[in-house]
Amino acid sequence: MNKKYETSFIPAAMAGITLEEYLKRELKLSARSRQRLFHGHGILVNGKSAYSKRILKADDRVSVRQQGDSTYGLNPEAGHVEVLYEDSAVIVLNKPAGMMVHPTGQTASGTLANYLAGYFSQKGQIIRIRPLHRLDRDTSGCVLFAKSAAVQQALEKQLENGKMHRVYQALVEGKLEESCGTLDYPIGRVRQRPNRRQVMENGQRAVTHYSVMEQRGEYSLLEVRLETGRTHQIRVHFAYIGHPVLGDRMYGRRSHLINRQALHASGLELIHPETGKTLQVEAPLPEDMKI
Repeated sequence: MNKKYETSFIPAAMAGITLEEYLKRELKLSARSRQRLFHGHGILVNGKSAYSKRILKADDRVSVRQQGDSTYGLNPEAGHVEVLYEDSAVIVLNKPAGMMVHPTGQTASGTLANYLAGYFSQKGQIIRIRPLHRLDRDTSGCVLFAKSAAVQQALEKQLENGKMHRVYQALVEGKLEESCGTLDYPIGRVRQRPNRRQVMENGQRAVTHYSVMEQRGEYSLLEVRLETGRTHQIRVHFAYIGHPVLGDRMYGRRSHLINRQALHASGLELIHPETGKTLQVEAPLPEDMKI
């Protein structure tokens, strides 16, 4: 059985549609293709076989079995990519702020994935683009891609089992009372505004660990580690305790110091799927966060 998959993530704006609608409208799969894939259990949601009427949630991971790596899965484009780490199994890129990780919704080009396909194309390689996770458009830092279906599946299991760790750096407003701590507050979707999240009693469990790296006047530079991975988790949690991420226009306020939320995916730690050794990759703090 063919085990190659193309993976995409559900943006918050599409939450609530059925899997069938997503495959038809966004992935442009024909009725015959959809029927064949569902019959052969070729559609996975978060790594598990799914049925056509399943209601999708924000950040759901939809994987569609492919016929082979004869294409990149999207249009290659010429553009700069900053490679933090690369070997025969994986590649980690440093995503700049202001760029989407992959095409979604109305954004069909100019994404990190398009530029990665262009990078492979320039090297004469045809490798399907397989992002393992995503970052918000205005969050910078480490993004991991698998170079094969087998590696993708192994890394997805690490994500699900909590064996892959992502580290962030965030500039937040004010001075925190404790030099380190844990925020354990459930997060749910705001019904009237599907792109927004908030702390709510009946939300999903969300746990954020932090430590203060340094104090910068009226701001604190934090190292943040996520125990769970809810949409906007870091931004929602720190806004909830009165220390919003600097420049966060959704959960805090604009800032004359930075034109985006000051959030950076600074590190990634995983078990290499081929060597079995721990792989650590770091992305330097971007200039606009050196306030």
